[in-house]
Amino acid sequence: MTSSRRIGALILGTIAGLSFAAPVSATPGTQALIGEVYGGGGNTGATLTSDFIELTNVGATAAGLDGWSVQYLTTSPGSGSKWQVTPLSGAIAPGGRYLVAEAAGAGGTVPLPTADATGGIAMAAGSGTVALVRTTTVLTCLTAADCAADPSIADLVGYGSAAVRETAPAPAASNTTSVSRTGADTDDNSADFTAGVPTPTNGKGETAGGATPPTQAHIHDIQGTTRISPLKGRKVAGVTGIVTALRTFGSSRGFWMTDPRPDNDPRTSEGLFVFTGATTPKVSVGDAITASGLVSEYYQDDPNNSVHQSTTELTNPEWTVDSSGNPLPAPAVIAPDTVPDALAPQPGGNIEGLPLEPARYALDFWEAHEGEEVTIGDARVVGPTTAYGELYVTTKPDQRATGRGGTVYLGYDQANTGVLKVESLIPFAQRPFPAADTGDTLAGITTGPVEYDRYGGYTLMAAVLGEVKSGGIRREVTRRQRPDELAVATYNVENLSFMDDQDKFDRLAHGIVGNLASPDIVTLEEIQDNNGATGKGDGVVAADQTLQRFVDAIAAAGGPRYSWREIDPQDLTDGGQPGGNIRVGFLFNPARVSFVDRPGGDATTAVSVVRDHGRVHLSVSPGRVDPGNEAWTDSRKPLAGEFVFHGRRVFVIANHFNSKGGDQPVHGRYQPPTRSSEVQREKQAHVLRGFVDQLLAADRDANVVVAGDLNDYQFSPAVLALTERGALTDLIATLPPSERYSYVYEGNSQVLDHILVSAAPRRVDYDVVHINAEFADQASDHDPQIVRFRPGH
Repeated sequence: MTSSRRIGALILGTIAGLSFAAPVSATPGTQALIGEVYGGGGNTGATLTSDFIELTNVGATAAGLDGWSVQYLTTSPGSGSKWQVTPLSGAIAPGGRYLVAEAAGAGGTVPLPTADATGGIAMAAGSGTVALVRTTTVLTCLTAADCAADPSIADLVGYGSAAVRETAPAPAASNTTSVSRTGADTDDNSADFTAGVPTPTNGKGETAGGATPPTQAHIHDIQGTTRISPLKGRKVAGVTGIVTALRTFGSSRGFWMTDPRPDNDPRTSEGLFVFTGATTPKVSVGDAITASGLVSEYYQDDPNNSVHQSTTELTNPEWTVDSSGNPLPAPAVIAPDTVPDALAPQPGGNIEGLPLEPARYALDFWEAHEGEEVTIGDARVVGPTTAYGELYVTTKPDQRATGRGGTVYLGYDQANTGVLKVESLIPFAQRPFPAADTGDTLAGITTGPVEYDRYGGYTLMAAVLGEVKSGGIRREVTRRQRPDELAVATYNVENLSFMDDQDKFDRLAHGIVGNLASPDIVTLEEIQDNNGATGKGDGVVAADQTLQRFVDAIAAAGGPRYSWREIDPQDLTDGGQPGGNIRVGFLFNPARVSFVDRPGGDATTAVSVVRDHGRVHLSVSPGRVDPGNEAWTDSRKPLAGEFVFHGRRVFVIANHFNSKGGDQPVHGRYQPPTRSSEVQREKQAHVLRGFVDQLLAADRDANVVVAGDLNDYQFSPAVLALTERGALTDLIATLPPSERYSYVYEGNSQVLDHILVSAAPRRVDYDVVHINAEFADQASDHDPQIVRFRPGH
């Protein structure tokens, strides 16, 4: 199972408070339950000045508390430990709350609202046990079993590392978080409570800081006409709608509701996600409910709210089910002309505060449908199923289609606005997420609410998921080079290390032999050291075992017995997976091509161009290009090698430029997005181009091949710096536009890998061999490329 919040990720939304629908009582006849516990009041970093315990009444009549008490026990009761008591009086109104103020600390700035009862217990912030007791007699039980057998205890919660608890403890709290009941009372504190922002509320409905009573609101009032709710941070009540879908797994459970009585403003969504944390909500699709809660903007895995868009949610929810079995509001049907072609206002800057224009801009269109159900039919898959249980389709089948069913990305101003991510709300145990390749069809109807996901943008969370119909693409096979042709390939083998399973080596080897037809030279990217990412900072940088295992696998697959050349990097200096020490290198077939070994190359020695008796050669081979230049900080250094084929010298430079990490997303809140990583790649391109210029200045007819993962597009500043004034030709730019891709990211077929050649090579024949990126089952996430040519002079 998966969700757009990546199961296991830290949940950053506020989730304190109550949500309930017909919970089970702790003991027969109990209406009063412990709703929230906070022990960090007045501590360092706390906002509230006091600890508190909040009770709630889940019954239909008032719950009397005269003669009752709340009692507190330390985390791990030992010799001399005893319960501390705060007497109670009065009653809790049906559905109401009752606030017990405990000890105040020296910190904090916000007092509790007027408490319904006051004690002086100094509770621990992280762990402890609180009991709601039908008497004021001090409890004597010091184990979970003994307390469970005590009939005077109406309810009990142990949080953090508490030894006394119901079944398993609730999560640990802190100086800034409380533990709050999610709605259930299953006698399992771990299931019934979640940690989140403290929300003390007294019997009059007053909250900390003198907050005003909840605002009566419709869903469209909450969603508003911009990306940020006009009611953000405010409590709302009377929110009505029909439950349209549930998320019942992972740590971000909840449900979507839609108001069947929309307003007349196309900018305001009528759908809303109600967030219940790790607890499955006790509602059913078709329930008509009335809800209250806190309006929040959730930035997924992004605590600084930096570059991604948010999702408007109702947190700390309470609701009542008014009726069940209601028809669902009709979903919006997404046709090929439904979503606008333009992505966002240009320039728009931070678009969060801009009024939505859903008829003009794609991002605005989807935001105006946030939380609402949409439906697509017979949609072509443009991004294969990932390990996270997601795939990408296009709602615009004619938008920049590739010949194999994808959607090609051809420019910064040419966003593919038809691309839409699809995930499933159906538990995988009930229906595994389908494996789909690019060019397949998600046939039939797929319907579900729209949610923004930092991993891929707006996402259809499918409650109804179509079936995958094969598009029939096959892994490509290139032709074998002729005897007088030199074949040079480039292949990013995705963090290959000796620690990988043999299956990965075998599949990559089959790609070299069966799909690339055993090239004479292969530049490799992402070769890791012998213990891979398992050995961070251990000083291991050698990759001889990794490369030996790879060439053995190639030979076993029927290929030639390749030799290799590479230079070990310094430990932890070249980026990539921490500890992996990825580097570039060469494989070459010694039966077809010779490598000219020139000693002296190491991690810090720069290769230079030498002209000797009218012939040009490298000072060291293999040798790194200007490895001390700041352009290569935390990035792979290019590796130059000198080869001889049929008596002619060929210079091959293997590359792996810095990644796109840190760039703002195409679908984020800043438009146009800042591509900060481009700065370093452009510097790297200029350094590399300087070395190529040295070669060509020494011999204008030099056979130069620049190959590898440049991590950038054919129209990027970095690649344009390499091709400026025609010194090098970027071969992927010679293909028809629909064929310019080697990688698929968020449904866009795009270019990261390149082979560039100087003017000397003759009869150049170039091919991108699609064997990975378009398929759910991949040996690597990159497609290899190959060029065949006759070396000049």
